[in-house]
Amino acid sequence: MLYIKAPAKINLTLDVLYKRPDNYHEVEMVMTTVDLADRIGLERRNDGKIKIHSSSGIVPEDERNLAYQAAMLLKNTYNIDAGATISIEKEIPVAAGLAGGSSDAAATLRGLNQLWNLNLSIDTLAELGAAIGSDVPFCVYGGTALATGRGEKIQHLPSPPTCWVILAKPGIGVSTAKVYEGLKLENIEHPDTKQMIQALENKDYSLMCRALGNVLESVTCALYPEVGFIKEHMLRFGADAALMSGSGPTVFGFVNSESRLHRVYNGLKGFCDEVYAVRMLGQRNSLA
Repeated sequence: MLYIKAPAKINLTLDVLYKRPDNYHEVEMVMTTVDLADRIGLERRNDGKIKIHSSSGIVPEDERNLAYQAAMLLKNTYNIDAGATISIEKEIPVAAGLAGGSSDAAATLRGLNQLWNLNLSIDTLAELGAAIGSDVPFCVYGGTALATGRGEKIQHLPSPPTCWVILAKPGIGVSTAKVYEGLKLENIEHPDTKQMIQALENKDYSLMCRALGNVLESVTCALYPEVGFIKEHMLRFGADAALMSGSGPTVFGFVNSESRLHRVYNGLKGFCDEVYAVRMLGQRNSLA
């Protein structure tokens, strides 16, 4: 059995520039991986079948699963006779704006590349991943990056300054499509992506906190007030900055003092079931 780590991501910035002719939105996002991860187990099968087993009762175990789609994409593209049993031990909350499904797919691509001896480059795997979902190329690489296009064009960035990240997910699911439908492009206040990149290049924690921005946050908060409630309390309990990740509903906050970390974490646990204290990973994945 081969095991691959599939880390969650957070959006330090998320900007939407315009609606494209193909109905996707042109985006500009700075993303980084955090140390909250699913564990993907891969075992070779000789019957050519792809079988999914998940520890979560709400993750599909059929062709709807992105890890299944990743395996089938490799099989069909490279005419692979072998199959695989894919076990997904979920730690990342489902439908949370943390790219859990995309990261599982990316880990499956990296793992099957090894299990099936395909010897594909990480760039090739990222390119393949774009056919599965917009976040998959970033998750193949991991680390910290600027993602443009519909999210599939990746430019690597320096890792963020060291701090604690607190993640809090309310007990709701958010429809990404519904959030994008509610976005009024003419009214949005665009985050300063260049300033965020500068903060990363200079390892400037204060500037990173100030440069956080997500144009989807106000839309999601209007649809799901719980998200705004969590962000407000995260800041009140002592986080230096807080932001919703992706289309939500997870909110993350930055803290660089351990005493305040406990205060924020314990305060949120009082009314939110899914709260995590993690670090940002920063480094890129390798194919070793």
